[in-house]
Amino acid sequence: MALRFYQLAVDAHDLPAQARFWCAVLDWQVLFQDEDEIVIGADESALPGICFLPVPEGKEVKNRLHIDLTPDDQAAEVERVIGLGARRADVGQTSEATWVVLTDPEGNEFCVLRPKKTLTD
Repeated sequence: MALRFYQLAVDAHDLPAQARFWCAVLDWQVLFQDEDEIVIGADESALPGICFLPVPEGKEVKNRLHIDLTPDDQAAEVERVIGLGARRADVGQTSEATWVVLTDPEGNEFCVLRPKKTLTD
């Protein structure tokens, strides 16, 4: 294959705060940091990573792209991540949804899915 998913770029106002939040959520670490970008990942050789980049404008609409996370225990992880600074969000999901929509400290939506072992679960 000629291409690999390297990293997800996320616009942010407070790069260090966003990096700290996502490192705590994912148990990742900061791999590179300067005033114009912070890159986090599981380790230096693991792909993909997340790169936070500074922008002056604020987030105004629902994300067109978001991260889905799969836990061992959905309820416990939702509460843990809320304790780290996430907030619940309503993006139109029904009460029957098997996922929980949260936002990070800057309002970017992400989902905590039900536990999955494979893509066919």
